[in-house]
Formats: sequence, C-alpha cells, structure tokens
Amino acid sequence: MIVNIKIDLDYDVDGPASLLLHVEAAADAHQKLLETSMDVAEPTWFERVPAEEGIGERIWLEVENRLVCNYSAKVEIDRPSIDLSKLDQVPVHRLPGEVVKYLMGSRYVPTEKFQGVVAGDFGDLTGGARVLAMRDWIEEHFTYVPGASDESTTAVDTFLERKGICRDYAHAMIALARASQIPARIASVYAPEVDPPDFHAVAEVWLGGAWHLVDPTGMATPESIARVGVGRDAADVSFMTVFGAARLNTQTVSVTRE
Repeated sequence: MIVNIKIDLDYDVDGPASLLLHVEAAADAHQKLLETSMDVAEPTWFERVPAEEGIGERIWLEVENRLVCNYSAKVEIDRPSIDLSKLDQVPVHRLPGEVVKYLMGSRYVPTEKFQGVVAGDFGDLTGGARVLAMRDWIEEHFTYVPGASDESTTAVDTFLERKGICRDYAHAMIALARASQIPARIASVYAPEVDPPDFHAVAEVWLGGAWHLVDPTGMATPESIARVGVGRDAADVSFMTVFGAARLNTQTVSVTRE
C-alpha cells in the first residue's frame, strides 16, 4: 500500500524559541520512504536527532518569531496481517531488557491503578486474546470526543470519563496491557482511515517476541499505518514540543492512499 502524507504547520512563537518537531514518517522493515520533503522557513537552528528506540528522527529547531513547516512523504507500507489471538504473551522473566520499561507506569499511564480491572474483567483470557478483548471493550465503551481531554489527562481520567481522543484511547489500552503483564507503548502514526485527517496515536503490544500495532479507536488497521515514532506515552511522541510559547495560526494534515 502507498500512503501519501502532507502536513502544513504555521505557528507564531515568542522568539527566539526552541522546538522539538516529530512529524516525519520513519523508515523501518515494514515501511519504505519513496519520497520525502521537509521545508522549515528560516530557522536559526536545524538539527536532526534520533527518536526513541531509534525509530525515526526528531528535529531540533530554533525560530525567531514564527514556525512555518511543510512536510510531505510517500510511504510504501508492507506490514503483514497478524492474528493476535494466536500470539502468546512472553513471561515477564523472559522479556528482553529493552522491553521491560514498557511494563512500568509512566506519566500518563499509572499502571497499578488497573490491576483490579484486568483481573476482574479479562482474567479468563491471556496473551493476544486478552489484548483483542481489551481493544474491543475500549472501542465499544468509549466515545471519541475532540476537546474532552488536555495535556494533564491520564489513562485513569479517560477510563472514568469513557471519552477522549486517540491518545486517550491509546493510554487506556496501554494501561490495561501493562496491568496484564504485557509490555505496551504508544506509537504516533499516520493512517488514511482517520477522519478528519490528523496526527494519530495507537498502541503497540509485545506479544510472541515482537511489537504489534493495536488501534483501540477502531479507525486504523496495522496494514495501512505509517509509523512516526514510539514511546512510553504521549509525552514521548508529541508532534511538536515548544520550549517557550506558541500560538496556532493554521495546521492541516492530509493522509491518503493510492
């Protein structure tokens, strides 16, 4: 599958200001960058640095008074369809060292708060079957409501309110998985099924010795997702982190398939 991505960002900033931009699709074993273009108007500093887990890159910027960024890419995605229900979870004592941190609580995912929930509601299931049941439960019981959350909203808040946006759904999925002793992390992605088009967030779970994408919103399928980056939670994968103050002028995201 070929996915075309185009984003345009226009922000006023109280400059000079430093920004960490994380919007470019990553190249990996299942997605190939066929074309890519990044244009940032007149930065006083521009430097690429590796993103979390070496997946993709971030860009350090310094701008004076305004950020104008135009990014486009054509990405070929060749990600096989996996039946998660047939995958076993790896016993925690056999997890690779680099995966262990994704069992632990993080800024937006207080894992310990969900241990009673998973034992009571999903205790008869294990591995991929439990992941699918938790994913389906979130999609069925949560309502997608733009503006229902903010930068302080945690997985507990979302679970209690039963509403949020993609990052909130992902945090809830991650919390339930980690409480089930299944490593889980967030992935920032682009997906052509998301309507209206926007930056999107899903979960990744460690099953059968590998990471697998899971979208609890039900909007995107792993076969069509273009990954940008991964992290413990949304704090690690924000499309733009501003060290200073910024005000939105315009922001557009387009994701289409050929």
